[in-house]
Amino acid sequence: MSYRIGMGYDIHRLTEGRKLFIGGFEVPYFKGLLGHSDGDVLLHAICDAMLGAISEGDIGAHFPDTEPKFQGIASAELLIKVYELVKNKGYKVVNIDTVIIAQEPVLAPFKKNIQNSIAEILDIKTEFISVKAKTNEGLGDIGKKEAIATYTVVLLTKEAKGE
Repeated sequence: MSYRIGMGYDIHRLTEGRKLFIGGFEVPYFKGLLGHSDGDVLLHAICDAMLGAISEGDIGAHFPDTEPKFQGIASAELLIKVYELVKNKGYKVVNIDTVIIAQEPVLAPFKKNIQNSIAEILDIKTEFISVKAKTNEGLGDIGKKEAIATYTVVLLTKEAKGE
């Protein structure tokens, strides 16, 4: 078997007048994330991690924010397209480990919903996905409740022919 690992990171500013999507799940909150797409920082970080693992660049190279057809697109659609690239190269997910950094909203009650949403988008078992939520202890833009960031690590495997 062959293994590949990728790391992803994303951060978006919170703004009023948008829905808040994290991991494809709509979190109830009075602000959402600013972005060309729906601004889902977690799915963007997962996309970057997967693309990195297969040496295919980053999300901006595949879905540029200068392209009108991606305006307002659900990030779940982007992740589905990225995972198709992964599968076309013969890889599958071993596991995904994520950290969401948000001062607000409190995400602990929604971690299982986020995990289930990612599993559904990728059609994989929830046991392959870890979702952790942290605050930024009041520091920086995240601590001032102005942004949300995520880090993601993805491990992929490719079975050798004949295995």
